[in-house]
Amino acid sequence: MDNADKKIILSGIKPSGALTLGSYIGAIKNWVALSDEYECYYMLADLHAITVRQDPDTLRETTLQQIAQYVAAGLDPEKNVLFIQSHVPAHAELGWVLSCYTMFGELSRMTQFKDKSAKNADNINAGLFTYPSLMAADILIYQADLVPVGEDQKQHVEICRDIATRFNHIYGDTFKLPEPFIPKAGARVMSLQEPENKMSKSEQDNGGCICLLDKPEDIMKAFKRAVTDSDTSVRFDPETKPGVSNLIQIYSVCTGKPFAEIETEFDGKGYGAFKAAVGEAVVETLRPIREEATRLLDDRSYLEKIYTDGAALASYAANKTLRDVYQKVGFVKK
Repeated sequence: MDNADKKIILSGIKPSGALTLGSYIGAIKNWVALSDEYECYYMLADLHAITVRQDPDTLRETTLQQIAQYVAAGLDPEKNVLFIQSHVPAHAELGWVLSCYTMFGELSRMTQFKDKSAKNADNINAGLFTYPSLMAADILIYQADLVPVGEDQKQHVEICRDIATRFNHIYGDTFKLPEPFIPKAGARVMSLQEPENKMSKSEQDNGGCICLLDKPEDIMKAFKRAVTDSDTSVRFDPETKPGVSNLIQIYSVCTGKPFAEIETEFDGKGYGAFKAAVGEAVVETLRPIREEATRLLDDRSYLEKIYTDGAALASYAANKTLRDVYQKVGFVKK
């Protein structure tokens, strides 16, 4: 299939901390599966990362680690456009234009702004409030057809569609209206310590999350401490057994076994054996990713080539859309 016939996908993750098992199962693993069927743009969203204060040296290193993990997890740079968001200035330029077509009330209703404001009360900055305009630019600048998101992130695509519809109504057809692409399985991995909440990189210290570069012994320790319940049966029931159900989902993704088979496998064996088996499955799933990412991080020139080539390809596509937008809003051609 020629690229001209392929639908376009755009997604990205902020390099504001280590990539987690949730990032892999909920996003990157699914991205890999899309590489042959779609034209894929996957970014490291460093512009979004600075809505929360970052240590500059740590942000730079985490960005490089993340692109190494993208490739190690199976994202072939020959099949996917892998790039750093700040290396494509058109994102920020279109983000400003779209902020002028985004309503204050729309931004006020965004769940993520409310959540992050509560967590960062001493730094409720304008970027934290207006990030949906930049996120819309990220998507619309590539004329993306689909945006892989978790069920909890559909609101981001909805406001993007609203902004695009408003702009198209004023200036004529300019942007495609993207659709959310929600994987059927493994889209939402929960915390090992608070299974009612999504797994977060902020939980590294309390054992609630597993990171892709974690050592096997640390992974096993986290799973042995994973919260379950006072029952002893391994049964998928998210309402009454959220911790066990989360572990079943993780084990299913890592082994390919359906839930019913897992329930039979651990019938009468108790949680100790089950949690150890899940930990071992995760260790073996992440082992090749950790080893390959470590190897890639020793070859910084290769990583630089990946993100430089990716930025060139992304800029070529993005600038076509930006030129059209600038002409339509009335900017003088340079």
